[in-house]
Amino acid sequence: MPTDTIQYDKEHIWHPYTSLTKPLPCYEVVSASGSSLTLSDGRQLIDGMSSWWCAIHGYNNQELNLAATEQISKMSHVMFGGITHKPAVELVEKLLSMTDDKLDCCFLADSGSVSVEVALKMAIQHAHALGKPEKTKFLTIEKGYHGDTFGAMSVCDPVNSMHSLYAGYMSTNIFARAPQTGFHEEWDEDDIADFKDKMENNHNEIAAVILEPILQGAGGMRMYHPTYLVRVRQLCDKFGIPLIFDEIATVFGRTGKLFAYEHAGVVPDIITVGKALTGGYVTLAAVICQRHIADTIGSDKQTGGSMMHGPTFMGNPLACAIASKSMDILMRSEWKTQVPRLESQLKRLGKLTGLSVVRDIRVLGAVGVVELNKPVDMTWFQKQFVERGVWIRPFGKLVYIMPPYVITTEELDTLIDALMEVVTLFDSQQ
Repeated sequence: MPTDTIQYDKEHIWHPYTSLTKPLPCYEVVSASGSSLTLSDGRQLIDGMSSWWCAIHGYNNQELNLAATEQISKMSHVMFGGITHKPAVELVEKLLSMTDDKLDCCFLADSGSVSVEVALKMAIQHAHALGKPEKTKFLTIEKGYHGDTFGAMSVCDPVNSMHSLYAGYMSTNIFARAPQTGFHEEWDEDDIADFKDKMENNHNEIAAVILEPILQGAGGMRMYHPTYLVRVRQLCDKFGIPLIFDEIATVFGRTGKLFAYEHAGVVPDIITVGKALTGGYVTLAAVICQRHIADTIGSDKQTGGSMMHGPTFMGNPLACAIASKSMDILMRSEWKTQVPRLESQLKRLGKLTGLSVVRDIRVLGAVGVVELNKPVDMTWFQKQFVERGVWIRPFGKLVYIMPPYVITTEELDTLIDALMEVVTLFDSQQ
């Protein structure tokens, strides 16, 4: 008997951050191509979210399709313990060629959240190998978001985080005030004062610093000044503490630079990348570190020098092959013209300035954010957007778009027009 997809989904399947007893409405997608999603009723929606910032090359990309089909005809998976393969080697070679020369060791994880777990483990093992087992805490900044697993949750914002429910179970870390100087504002040296104070008073127990460079993602889509990262790097160097950049959301051109850390001209000791790594096709992430981190971990006699983590799908050949082709597309540098075009168009959002419901408007690279003065009604907003032929997924007080880089000028104008219309309508109802 045919199943009513929407009804069955509603009764049995959890979706991210939603209730199973009072679920939000869902829309059934049957196919996707370019920048568009096709619903089961035939309607097409221009996707403003890149499927949570992953599908930067668009859907049904023929190069990525070919890479996937060629690899799956050979092997879709093989364990990475004691075995290697060409897709993994080629991917890592391309990744390392794209990063700073100091970053030359790579761990292939199976999701962004797991890559953060691995980075935190690296820092703990690094401290242990140095004979400093008391270094078990992490210094980070408020308003951050790093993932849904427990280690990652422990460095998410302690007050506004969607993970505060689990606070009693998680490790307690150290949080400095979030940067206040905006990306385009004049740098204020006082902005680093609280971070500096936390570092000076707690450095003996800090295993590493972790933060999202330039753009804080799900914690509030906040964009801060590059000099903040310069000062953080200087303080980490002063106290001999590794610096971790979580670039899962910011990497591969999204902020206007290939890596967000390039805005500040600094290099982390450890970096995590994910999301757009495979162009949104399958899950994969990577943790890249400087050689001194790997060498120090390798000197630890208690662990035998091993990095103590090993996901079943680590180095998955299918994911690596697709990611390798995704890196090929990026290395053609088309994003260098695509992203500035998107940024120029997204600045049209500034026309919403002055509406009573709008608190702030922020644009950087292929990211456009409208922050409201009150939380959105997700069901109402989603319905309004779908009726206008676009897919925009707001959260909290934020209505934002991070479209695929391949989106056309006309498609992006449609997205922007829809966003502006809905926010204006929302404003008129207040």
